[in-house]
Amino acid sequence: MTDAADRLFVNGEIHTLTSPDETHEAVAVRDGDVVRLGRSHEVRFLGGVDTEVIDLEGRVLLPGFIDAHTHLTTVGRYLVHADCSAADSPDEAVDLLAERATETVNRESDSPSDWVLGYGYDESTWDEDRYLTRADLDRVSTARPVAAFREDMHVAAVNGVVLDRFADELADVPDETVPTDDAGEPTGVLFESAIDPIYEAIEPGPAATRDLVTAALDDCAATGITGLHDMVRHSHAPRVYRDLDAADELTARIRINYWSDHLDALREVGLSTNAGSDMVEVGAIKSYTDGSLGGRTARLSEPYADAPEETGQWVVGPDELAVTVAAATDAGYQFTAHAVGDEAVDAVLDVYGEASETDPGEARHRIEHVELADDAAIERLSETGVVASVQPNFLKWAGEDGLYEARLGAERTAASNRYRDMLDAGVRLAFGSDGMPMDPLLGVHHAVNAPAEAQRLTVTEALRAYTRGAAYAGFDEDRLGTVETGKRADFAVLDASPWKESDAIRAIDVAMTVVDGAVVYDGR
Repeated sequence: MTDAADRLFVNGEIHTLTSPDETHEAVAVRDGDVVRLGRSHEVRFLGGVDTEVIDLEGRVLLPGFIDAHTHLTTVGRYLVHADCSAADSPDEAVDLLAERATETVNRESDSPSDWVLGYGYDESTWDEDRYLTRADLDRVSTARPVAAFREDMHVAAVNGVVLDRFADELADVPDETVPTDDAGEPTGVLFESAIDPIYEAIEPGPAATRDLVTAALDDCAATGITGLHDMVRHSHAPRVYRDLDAADELTARIRINYWSDHLDALREVGLSTNAGSDMVEVGAIKSYTDGSLGGRTARLSEPYADAPEETGQWVVGPDELAVTVAAATDAGYQFTAHAVGDEAVDAVLDVYGEASETDPGEARHRIEHVELADDAAIERLSETGVVASVQPNFLKWAGEDGLYEARLGAERTAASNRYRDMLDAGVRLAFGSDGMPMDPLLGVHHAVNAPAEAQRLTVTEALRAYTRGAAYAGFDEDRLGTVETGKRADFAVLDASPWKESDAIRAIDVAMTVVDGAVVYDGR
């Protein structure tokens, strides 16, 4: 006799996102697995005395979204500290930081020496298109350290207190990462490695990290995210994830991609790629190559349109990257490298071909971002099987007079983020957000409505990249990424069909999120 299901989802429009996509009315779940798909009256036969029946009322049920690239504690910081992402000007960003300063100084646990932090500003959306500076942040406080981080986290602004406190550390970084004014004084704008001392100083302890993680996970659940690949550097997050897992309090599956400076420690304790539990596992070893287009630090083969003397910089050069890739792959780890500019993408592909001790395709090595890739690079991605882990929400910068056009000019902008060309060439696509913001439907919207044909995907293709594509990037395609019998019951339930509302996907609400068959968010 067949055991009863724990939960039935009936009267819905269920898209499996298999090839070809199948649709059903209902799905039954038992012990966290999908056990049956079909018509509602058929699936109801698996109901028992204790079975919960959820009427979807015609809503669309999809595989749960997997964010293949994010920084979860940073997302939590948006929710806890000053969220500057909605600022429309430098003055508004300063006002948000000043509000945060007032809020924190009045707390008994804080003192005037505590940091005032803001995250997510994007000057490319402002009429006054410039980075925040020391002069701006000195208006927030001249007694407390103040820092504001650009959305891409490759550019920061600090006040005079921070510049004085970290003078010795900033004297040891490349000059171009700490620009000065005509009088030779630091402007307060920091790039790339110059920000590292600030990151280390503000790194939260275990309890505060737990607060950031739980706040961000709540936000993830409300957007249909059931799994994520977190890029972890200096953080207590891995310990927090495992503690939450042990307490059965995780609401999303976590794949931890560790920064390369964790490699020795991982080898010593025997944590290999894919080691872990059903909810928390080890992913790849990660490294940088270049920076960001927003900071003009992405490495380009041709100069920036708005800075003809600049072609970007290496954060980690090819020779250093090759040593790290050889060491990590010799130990059997998957590897992933940040590469935005075309020169950086080519360099990573060269290193994978020359230094990797494992086959790049079999090891599922990845390149994060791939914002600029020429035809030859796309062909190499396809031939090698290297995963393109990309962020379709970045297409928000691809419109007329947007950030891409300012940095690259119109021709290179149209050739950025070439998802259509990649998919047609057979490249493995995995979608993520980079936490800017963590909103899969926003990313799907931009991929479906991209301004250039080379960027544009169908609704089904975009959804697959955010589900089965991301699952493949994490070696999870046998248990996640589609709605099929035997796979884990991770679902996102939408209030409307993205196929019917393809020009307004970003406006569709998530009605419910299900992980392991349990409802972790119900917004109906």
